[in-house]
Amino acid sequence: MNQNSNNETLKGKVAVVTGGSRGIGRAICERLAAAGAKVIVNYSRSSGAADEVVAVIKDRGGESEAVQFDVGNAEQVEAAFKDIISSHGAVHILVNNAGITSDSLLVRAKTEDWQRTLDVNLSGCFYCARAVAKAMMKAREGRIVNVSSVIGQTGNAGQAAYSASKAGIFGLTKSLAKELASRGVTVNAVAPGYIATEMTEGLTEDLKQGILDQIPANRIGDAVDVAEVVAFLCEPRSAYVTGQVVGVNGGMYM
Repeated sequence: MNQNSNNETLKGKVAVVTGGSRGIGRAICERLAAAGAKVIVNYSRSSGAADEVVAVIKDRGGESEAVQFDVGNAEQVEAAFKDIISSHGAVHILVNNAGITSDSLLVRAKTEDWQRTLDVNLSGCFYCARAVAKAMMKAREGRIVNVSSVIGQTGNAGQAAYSASKAGIFGLTKSLAKELASRGVTVNAVAPGYIATEMTEGLTEDLKQGILDQIPANRIGDAVDVAEVVAFLCEPRSAYVTGQVVGVNGGMYM
């Protein structure tokens, strides 16, 4: 967490971060908490990891709690956000970060893997945004940030489902931005490149070098790099930014 950014620009705001228990999601949770937001850490299965994020935020003087629901399940999403809004009065910030991948070449891809990837990565964004939109519109304030991927922009062999789901987020973001802008609600997307997380730790050195060769900045990104951009899009100073896709990729895709 960037301690220099702890200026509480989000004091009094309630932020929900889906998939907030690890990796990019965890960095976003910690960054928003540093800016003063009360952070709801969503998780699907990793209760221990989510509780750890909550504990770290509280140790630093912030407010946080963990909430379990599957973003790919419309009924669970509706019930969870109803409870969150009832308990906290509002959701001012929604970061749709939860995502999965189920890599396979097209001819070997299973229908259920394709569907589950779209359910979580794309439909999850839709379900969560729908759950908060009415209250945000009524309050005439709100920030929705959807976490996509550079793979949604470039495509990648063996990742048809992941790429399609992440590309779909761009169209969803732009359409929602047009619907909600007049009510003071912004909707943007960030498209991270290769970021050092648990998913990239398993890559071989040859693969890592091959990735670095594609990145002008000559380094793998850090989750904090993404969290800083997300935080900007959640703050009052970004009020005139909506419907945008912000690449955080070291120049890998322009």
